[in-house]
Amino acid sequence: MTDTNIDTDENNLQSLSTGDCVVNEIDSDFWVFGYGSLVWKVDFPIETQQIGYIKGFQRRFYQNSIDHRGTVEKPGRVVTLVPADDETSVVYGVAYKIPKAKQQEVLEHLDYREKNGYERCLVPFYSLNANKAGESIRNIVIYVATKENDSYAGHKNDLNDIANQIFEAHGPSGPNREYVFRLADAMRQFFPHHNDDHLFELEKLLKERERKSFNG
Repeated sequence: MTDTNIDTDENNLQSLSTGDCVVNEIDSDFWVFGYGSLVWKVDFPIETQQIGYIKGFQRRFYQNSIDHRGTVEKPGRVVTLVPADDETSVVYGVAYKIPKAKQQEVLEHLDYREKNGYERCLVPFYSLNANKAGESIRNIVIYVATKENDSYAGHKNDLNDIANQIFEAHGPSGPNREYVFRLADAMRQFFPHHNDDHLFELEKLLKERERKSFNG
C-alpha cells in the first residue's frame, strides 16, 4: 500500500466528515468498502477485491430509501453504519480496489449512487482473503448515512415495524425485500460462520410475511 496521497484539489478526492470517522485524504490506491448493495451489485470497474471487515460499527437498516428501494411517498429501508458501543464490533463486507485511470469517474458515480443522505469517510479495512489475512488497507472509503440527513430513520428501530415498511416498499431498483434477501444471501456466501443478527432476523420476518401473504 503506497503512502502517496492523491492531489485532492486536482482530483476532488477529499472525504467528507461523518463525525465518527477519521477523515483524511484518500490514498492513491483507492479502495471502497461495500456492506450493502455494493456487496453484490458492483456497477463500476474494479482492479481487484477482498473480503473482510471494518471495526467499531454495526450494520443497521436505519436509512429510508426514496430513490432506489422506495419512493418519497412510500420509502423503503436500506443499511447504513452506526457506531458500536463495543469497540470489538465488526461489519463484514467486500473491499474493491479502483483502477487509477477510473478513480475520479468511480468516485463521482458512487457519490451520485449514494446521494440520498450518505457521506464518505475513511477507516481501516482488515482482509480475510487467504493470502491477505490480517492485513490492513489504510484509508478505505465507506459511505455512511449520518443521523443529520433527512432520510435517517434510526429513531424508528423496531424490527417488526422495519419489516412492515420493507415488505410494502418498491422503488426504481426493485422490491425492497429483494435488497434484504440478496444481502443476507451474500453474507452467508462470503461469511458462512458469521451470524448478522439484525439482518437475518429481518430476513426471517419478511419471509414470514411472504408466506402469510401467499397463503392469504
